[in-house]
Amino acid sequence: MPETTPEDRPEVTLKREGPIAWLTFDRPERLNALSMRMLDELAEHLAALEDSDARVVVIRGAGKAFSAGYDVSSDSEEVGDAHTRSSVADRDRQAAYIDRFTRIWRCTKPVIAQVHGYCMAGATQLALFCDITIVAEDTQIAASPAIPLGGGFISPLWSFQVGPQRAKELSFVAGRRLDGRTAYEWGFANAAVPAADLEQHVRELALSIAKTPASILRMKKLAINRVQEMNGFLTVAGMGADTDALIHTTPDVAEMQELVKEIGLKKAIAHFRD
Repeated sequence: MPETTPEDRPEVTLKREGPIAWLTFDRPERLNALSMRMLDELAEHLAALEDSDARVVVIRGAGKAFSAGYDVSSDSEEVGDAHTRSSVADRDRQAAYIDRFTRIWRCTKPVIAQVHGYCMAGATQLALFCDITIVAEDTQIAASPAIPLGGGFISPLWSFQVGPQRAKELSFVAGRRLDGRTAYEWGFANAAVPAADLEQHVRELALSIAKTPASILRMKKLAINRVQEMNGFLTVAGMGADTDALIHTTPDVAEMQELVKEIGLKKAIAHFRD
């Protein structure tokens, strides 16, 4: 049989364990960096699970990270193809990310984010659309990329969890990191547990949730989500696509994108920090 390449294998896998559906980002060679293909596969799994007897969904990452966030490598859509898009096309692309995240929000089953390793930028955005977030204590978490490639897309959503001043700190300082314990203390996560205990902690939580009938869970989630929507959560998410697309038109962002293409992401980050 021919060997399966990264391009051939799924970027999100599904494993069933009783009432739990485990959805795993499976792009470990890129630290599970978010791609549109990955988010489309996630949305497809969530849609298929709607008619299943799964009671709780867990989203997690394979390998060393939950997710390194949006793929901003030199050959990525985010950087490599940026110069080919109009501002409107760029805005539509950003809005497409929000549309995929909203599939988590609209999923009728509770969704838990099981976060370990690295949870950077866009990955935190995804976690904020989940119903519950459990992090390993040593997880490295950042609301913004390590170099300023955009803005106003991710951090405004953090303000719902941690307040506007902390959200601004995380936004203004590129790549500002929190560990899992601090993220819990600030309100980003429901709990921070030792990395070795993370999966079992999430499993026990999911099983305890699964004891409640599915129809009741569905209406409880809907009721609480409505409060967030009345407070503007989804509106802010949509506005972020507009703001980010506008910032992408600035010479400053174009310069950063060219730097990444010329010398690679790691060297570009080091150059920015120096």
